[in-house]
Amino acid sequence: MAVSNLRHPFLNLAPYSIDHSRFIDYVSKQENLLVIQDLDGVCMGLVRDPLNRTLDANYIEATQQLAGHFFVLTNGEHVGTRGVNKIVESAIADPMGTNSYLPGLAAGGVQWQTSGGRVSHPGVSTAELKFLTGVPNIFKEKLTTFFNDVPGLFSGGTLARLVEAAILDNVASPTANLNEFYQYLRDNNRLETYRSLQQTMRDCCRDLLVEAEQQGLGNTFFVHYAPNDGRDKNGQERLRLARSGNAASSGVADSGTTDFQFMLQGAIKEAGVVALLNRYYAQRTGHYPLGEDFSVRQAPRSLSALLDLVRDNFDLSQMPVIIGVGDTVTSRVEKEDGKRVVRRGGSDRLFLQLIQNLGGASERGNVVVYVDSSQGEVKNRKPLKVEECDGVMQVTEGPGDSNDTDDPLTLDVVFPGGHEQYIETFQAIADQWSKRWRA
Repeated sequence: MAVSNLRHPFLNLAPYSIDHSRFIDYVSKQENLLVIQDLDGVCMGLVRDPLNRTLDANYIEATQQLAGHFFVLTNGEHVGTRGVNKIVESAIADPMGTNSYLPGLAAGGVQWQTSGGRVSHPGVSTAELKFLTGVPNIFKEKLTTFFNDVPGLFSGGTLARLVEAAILDNVASPTANLNEFYQYLRDNNRLETYRSLQQTMRDCCRDLLVEAEQQGLGNTFFVHYAPNDGRDKNGQERLRLARSGNAASSGVADSGTTDFQFMLQGAIKEAGVVALLNRYYAQRTGHYPLGEDFSVRQAPRSLSALLDLVRDNFDLSQMPVIIGVGDTVTSRVEKEDGKRVVRRGGSDRLFLQLIQNLGGASERGNVVVYVDSSQGEVKNRKPLKVEECDGVMQVTEGPGDSNDTDDPLTLDVVFPGGHEQYIETFQAIADQWSKRWRA
């Protein structure tokens, strides 16, 4: 994702802008505003164990200032032992009394929550949720068996602790998170063991898909790999195998896929954008363009079809200025059979791309925002490259492969300083916006 000279038509800024003051001024002037934001790595640092995540209480308060105009869109979950609600409750006393929970869609779009903490699963059946409850134990057994077959790596107590940290018993998106294992296995002598572990968990997820089909739940689930190498010709996400620093094009070791999420079909963030728009229009106009019961599971999968769905059903004159915020956008240029192959992925890529495309279709000044989360405990993201050019600090290289020169996604505003820099700007936006439009 090389730096381009193209400029945002409304902000009048080149891609990878770090002119946060102009960004604050622009967003705070938009009365018809919709902020759609990822969570991990964006408003809180990436950590190996999700139980150690924290949220700034001032950030939570700022989300309330944008009530009705701010929603989250995450592959994580609101509820459960590893859910974000627990983090909110640790940061703020009596969150229910202050409507401080983060409103929006979780589990890729199938878990809806209000700011008051009311949670539902639109479009999800009891049978599907029941199948998902058994997945964490299967992940646990697979991890335990794998390491029992590789003697000498861990003591029994250490292995049990690592397995416990790896299993996210989410309600609608049970997950195996290999971050802690990667810390033990990332040196060159053990990296092949870690790569074998990645492939074992991939095969475990595939077996689960077969089992679901045998139980009459065929074509109900899919596997989300984070990070990933985009999708294959069948629309399935590609596993990203770990690479040493010598093998990685950036010269930095890459853990590859660390999260194996077993998710419901339709639970993709780009569909979540449309579902959030449907709710936003209803609160603004009193009318649901796609019906009150619309869920992401009814949405088409391709970006072009999602864009057509909006064009055909939404009054574009009522379209808000949408600010999309994420931290996971990847690309990799490789040689395959002597041919140049570009693999573009990242769990935030497509929802940000749809927001960009919607801005073009509605002639609104949508803004794609990227937060550099490479400084966290999880080292699987390429940092932004910041250099001084003519006395001015500029981002000269983005998060993708420097050889990927025609990436369709433009990152308009970026935060090289990570989540702390972002939430400082977010608080300024919320303060100025609320004073202007809620005074």
